Amino acid sequence: MKSRPSVRPESEDEQPRLAVLIDADNAQPAVIEGLLAEVAKYGVASVKRIYGDFTSTRMTQWKQALLKHSINPVQQFAYTSGKNATDSSLIIDAMDLMYTGRFDGVCLVSSDSDFTRLAQRLREEGLTVYGFGERKTPDAFVQACDKFIYVEVLRSEAAAPATPTSPPKPVKKAARPAAKKPAGQAEPTAAPAAESGRHESLPLKLIRQAIEEASDDQGWAFLGSVGSYLSKVRPDFDTRLYGHKKLSDLMKAHPRHFTVEERAGEGGAKRFYVRAA
Repeated sequence: MKSRPSVRPESEDEQPRLAVLIDADNAQPAVIEGLLAEVAKYGVASVKRIYGDFTSTRMTQWKQALLKHSINPVQQFAYTSGKNATDSSLIIDAMDLMYTGRFDGVCLVSSDSDFTRLAQRLREEGLTVYGFGERKTPDAFVQACDKFIYVEVLRSEAAAPATPTSPPKPVKKAARPAAKKPAGQAEPTAAPAAESGRHESLPLKLIRQAIEEASDDQGWAFLGSVGSYLSKVRPDFDTRLYGHKKLSDLMKAHPRHFTVEERAGEGGAKRFYVRAA
């Protein structure tokens, strides 16, 4: 097999170069801002392309987002009704970009399992694959990526309102007599503030396993190693799914199950260690 050329200059200060490839048929424009912000955590989006039939009225919202975020549209006509030609165009471009040797990773934005083999092939060639898709994404595609981010998390973060500096004064209303409740009726419980406030159950068994794999003789594990293990075993593991932005905050929020200790590292840097309770 002919290996891809390596033309990138080696530099420790250089950020990873990423290619962002978006399947417009399986992605929503509402998440693009949060998605690109997420991509920036892993490197520089040197290439940003979106694939679809932009002559279709379904792509109207995407057209508005392309100019704002400097995304290059790749027009792909639907040659046959019921057949998706977008996938083939994206796959061909991904392979072409891979063989240039200029990229460290590829971001595949789609919920389509048809890209499973593409993700596997890119990883075989040494590239890091970041997947972005909805919760309906088949597990085969999720597991084929090095890291998979559910776009619902990005959408909820973008929609979160800013905290007001001073709350508005409540408007006084005339008191109304309380309605009598039927006998035996329970008091109503408070409704959740927003749909985004509903979080998944914590995978305790998985986290305990990660701590055990990275722990020393006293049972303490460096939190960074724990997070690395979780990402390798579960590419879709994301602390935001459980209501916290950082792994340290997630651990501290469950003192019944985990004990977190902060230690001073080299140069006074803070290092967190965790132990299963």
